[in-house]
Amino acid sequence: MAFAAAALALLPVATIGVTALADTGTLWSHVLANILPQAAWNTGVLLLGTGIIATCVGTGAAWLVSAYDFRGRGVLEWALLLPLAVPTYIMAYAYLDVLSPLGPIQGAIRWVLGYSSPREFRLPDIRAMWGAILVFGFVLYPYVYLTTRAMFLTQAANLVEVSRTLGVGRSGVFWRVALPLARPAIAVGVSLVLMEALNDVGAAQFLGIRTLTASVYTTWIVRTDLAGAAQIAIAMLVVVIALIVFERWARRNQRFAASAQRARPMPPRRLGGFKGLGVFALGFLPILIGFVGPAIYLAVAALRRIEFAGLSPALIRATINTVSVSAIATAVVLVLGFTIAYAARIEPGRKTSIAARIATLGYAVPGTVLAIGILIPLAAFDRTLDGLMRDWFGISTGLLLLGSGAALVYAYTARFLAISAGGIDAGLSRIPTSYDHAARTLGQSATGTLLRVHLPLSRTALTAAGLLVFVDCMKELPATLLLRPLNFESLATLLYGEAARGTYEDAALAALIIVVIGILPVVLLARTGRTDR
Repeated sequence: MAFAAAALALLPVATIGVTALADTGTLWSHVLANILPQAAWNTGVLLLGTGIIATCVGTGAAWLVSAYDFRGRGVLEWALLLPLAVPTYIMAYAYLDVLSPLGPIQGAIRWVLGYSSPREFRLPDIRAMWGAILVFGFVLYPYVYLTTRAMFLTQAANLVEVSRTLGVGRSGVFWRVALPLARPAIAVGVSLVLMEALNDVGAAQFLGIRTLTASVYTTWIVRTDLAGAAQIAIAMLVVVIALIVFERWARRNQRFAASAQRARPMPPRRLGGFKGLGVFALGFLPILIGFVGPAIYLAVAALRRIEFAGLSPALIRATINTVSVSAIATAVVLVLGFTIAYAARIEPGRKTSIAARIATLGYAVPGTVLAIGILIPLAAFDRTLDGLMRDWFGISTGLLLLGSGAALVYAYTARFLAISAGGIDAGLSRIPTSYDHAARTLGQSATGTLLRVHLPLSRTALTAAGLLVFVDCMKELPATLLLRPLNFESLATLLYGEAARGTYEDAALAALIIVVIGILPVVLLARTGRTDR
């Protein structure tokens, strides 16, 4: 079963490779000359800018709450995770309206300066590369914050004290001791940031940035050129592989940074008065930009929409569709994730390790690439089955998998299997193998040990993994846009369509629902952080 799960995750990637190697005439030369250069350049600039902002904001915030003790520090520790609840496309959608020439911020600035019209004064248009970089950076920095803060909290106090006795100032401790030791953790967080930025399609299109992901979508949907989209998808896979290699390279000496595992943790320095207030304000700024501002806008716009027209039937249907498909996908992901983790436990070795690595490959693959890799084999299966049923029974099955939503469940499963397998494996690793031996000596079979020992003891890990997968399925936009059945709208696609038409208030309620549900895993992460500490 573990190898079957690995094969399901590997199939889309293999399909992309085979499709890209097929003879498409002059198509590849056209893609290489007219689409890839600009899309690759925009993607590279976006990833570079996003990585810099996420690194600076995430690392700086982690150092503030780890090295200093000030009023409000406990609030910042968990509130700095809140931007994780806001998908990038919702952030872009919110700020497009808030920062528009007729929006509240520019209106307030003109009122203060004495101007009466956008013709007299207007801010630069956010529909530009700088706007996309800011949006991605302030939404995705918590990935760097999480990993780096965990590293700062485990750094030994004696390292800081020795550096101080050798004449290093307080700022030097950060630059010469803490930061070099945290470099592997920063690399992990940055690689996650860049993969999430590469996966995005909604924010890039809202902000007018032609990235590789957006090029795949437009080439497939607008130009109906599936082969060309597959060619661009191969270029995206090259970028993903480069990111993984970078992350591995940056962590190559991580073993040297683990000596403080059992040491006395670094004590925070107490700050009071204006210094403490200033540090709190500095730490609250990313929360204000990445969560509070968009959340207030969405709440106000949603209330206006409800007062004006109530809850639309389309929103109710989209909510039901989203919850139903996400719940089914979560159940499938949990079963396969537990299968992979349990196989590695009862049959440890190279084979199960390879199967686990392959099965979790989908998380590193952008949703648009997965969608292409899934569409081709499922469409071939649907055509073959329909032909056989017509010949044998005179019945047409039509698009059985693509039309029923099974392709969407498959995409969610391949995309988020890594979250389930990783979380459940961590939970199973905390169960001593002596429990297995004791259960077997008491007469339990392998199945009985699984049902009576492993499942009850790993219930917390299963719940946490299920919650994370469910929320990620609800927020997923690229694969949903490309694989949804006809007349099927999820909350994410409903928001995307309304924002593309410029009817922002109609989409605000869908965005608010996604954000509110997205807070659940943030609360879980915050509780986990306090427990680990």
